[in-house]
Amino acid sequence: MPLVTIDVIKDVFTPEQKQEIISKVTDTMVSIEGEALRGVTWVRIVEVEQGDWGIGGQTLHAADVHAMQRQPATA
Repeated sequence: MPLVTIDVIKDVFTPEQKQEIISKVTDTMVSIEGEALRGVTWVRIVEVEQGDWGIGGQTLHAADVHAMQRQPATA
């Protein structure tokens, strides 16, 4: 029985986006492990408080992630 845990910064994803993450991660795991294990495939989203997460020595907040989402992708 797999358990997938995804850590995210609180207030970055909407409830609808979190549901989509859960659904798509479940589908991906089932594509690997087989349909028979769908009912016992757990996906857990853990929200970390804003400012309790950092990268490169800088803390991150939801607004920082939203700003990154608006930037064009680079190759």
